[in-house]
Amino acid sequence: MLASLDASLARLGTDHVDLWLAHTWSDDVPLAETLDALVTAVRTGRARYAGISNYAGWQAARVATLAEAQGAGLIVANQVEYSLLSRGVEDDVVPAALGLGLGLMAWSPLGRGVLTGKYRTGTPADSRAASPHFATFVERYLDEDSRRVVEAVVAAADGLGCSPAEIALAWVRDQPGVVAPVVGARTAAPCAARSPARTSSLPEQIRAALDEVSVGLR
Repeated sequence: MLASLDASLARLGTDHVDLWLAHTWSDDVPLAETLDALVTAVRTGRARYAGISNYAGWQAARVATLAEAQGAGLIVANQVEYSLLSRGVEDDVVPAALGLGLGLMAWSPLGRGVLTGKYRTGTPADSRAASPHFATFVERYLDEDSRRVVEAVVAAADGLGCSPAEIALAWVRDQPGVVAPVVGARTAAPCAARSPARTSSLPEQIRAALDEVSVGLR
């Protein structure tokens, strides 16, 4: 892990990153070993803070508790998939984060691109769903349940005069524990256009409608 971090720092031309995440839980590596790498990175100045990614609630509790016992309360975030199409983290990950004081970073807050509405009439040739490598990644959110959510998001966007992406991002941004939606984009322009900062808090009736149509989605 540390060798990989050092290689990344060299490529980036910097001596530290603000936040370094252990990307996923591993049953093949002792948790103490993973934590030791995170602690070492922070104590040597290669990372200002450390976090975890895709950890279940109990896994986050274990690493945070172990870090605190070592006097290194440096685990500050858990990055997990969270969107109107993926709300399973509300069962245990969100309560764990709130209890442990971890910030939630929501990856794929646009439902792997589906919540932008671009798949409503088919699969664009330049989309991830049209790529052999990413097709199965997107297809799980192209079912009928997801379609109902997308249509609700589009209706909300039409009513508020903004884009579906802004609605989806505003929803996840304002969920308990979320500190940042993590959006992937190929250029800077889509990031600016989809910034949830452009959208104030959603009206309560719209939020309630979106909650109702998406409840139970995993």
